[in-house]
Amino acid sequence: MREFISGNEAVAEGALLAGCNFYAGYPITPSSEIMHIMARELPRRGGNFIQTEDELAAINMAVGASIAGAIAMTATSGPGFSLMQEGIGYAIMTEVPVVVVNVMRVGPSTGQATKPAQGDLMQARWGRHGDQALVIYAPSSPQEALYITYRAFETAEWLRTPVIVLTDEFIAHGREVVEYDDLKPVKRRLQTKPEPPFGSEDPTKVPPLPPLGEGFNVMFTGSTHDEWGYRDVHRQDVHFRLVKRIWDKIWMNCKDLFLYEVYGDEKADVTFVCYGSVSRAVKSAVDMLRSREVRAKLLRLITVWPVDWDVLEKEIEGHVFVPEMSLGQLSFDIERFSKVRKINKVGGGVPIYPSEIVNAVMEVLR
Repeated sequence: MREFISGNEAVAEGALLAGCNFYAGYPITPSSEIMHIMARELPRRGGNFIQTEDELAAINMAVGASIAGAIAMTATSGPGFSLMQEGIGYAIMTEVPVVVVNVMRVGPSTGQATKPAQGDLMQARWGRHGDQALVIYAPSSPQEALYITYRAFETAEWLRTPVIVLTDEFIAHGREVVEYDDLKPVKRRLQTKPEPPFGSEDPTKVPPLPPLGEGFNVMFTGSTHDEWGYRDVHRQDVHFRLVKRIWDKIWMNCKDLFLYEVYGDEKADVTFVCYGSVSRAVKSAVDMLRSREVRAKLLRLITVWPVDWDVLEKEIEGHVFVPEMSLGQLSFDIERFSKVRKINKVGGGVPIYPSEIVNAVMEVLR
């Protein structure tokens, strides 16, 4: 299939190819087109669409539908993502697969609703209280948005976890030719015999979900619980074992989860580290620098959480620049490995231009 579509359309198409059959959401710029498409397509395909009263209801309906057996998602932006944090935390604690798309815009608060930004990285990672982990992907184009959304459903079902897809307004409303094949719908792993749904001797493995209505004794609670789901809010060992396993199932699978791209010179005097739409300008800047005989490369993070620190340690070299449409959130990670020079711009819908990136590098190399 070959279509000229926007990033939001690509996200919706990726979700439908993955077999998403439940969507709950509230319209919010610049993510609304995802909702519009799902409202049109899901009823045609035997699925369910609900426009909720707010984003609090949206995330909790998506989680509830997933518990009931649906392949579920929601999408939002900015303030809506803030409202969803408690529901995402509940999904982490109950180990319920759900996909959440956040089309980033300028904030905080209402900010600039129609303008792109990358200021939600730390919120996506740490927006819930308590010890927790999940998976976050960040595509850089409509083409990648389709496949990353599909992969988000695969990951959510594999690890029984919420998966966040971070895009931004540039990707959401940018149109490109997107090519894709028919992909098989993602299947829900279900128990066939009684086993603890919230425990595993192997921390890299995750038990399948018990099917509702099939006679299994199923307990879901956001409180601390044992491997059978029974509430236990007093014992230290029960809580530690639970949250450690939820953490480990993400981080001990980091090598398989971490997607990245290296573009440019294998050995470089200048390394750029970034993610999302900004990386497109950086690729052009790398080409411009190489034409000036400056050895340069880009390390583009496609998975922005969890991060394989070994890859960063291997690839980061020379002068290190981190371009972001924020005041510098990814920079905190990269500063573990090297002195970082930030290239920051946010607001007004003005991108970071390749020429600005090149000028910043040449200033240092002079």
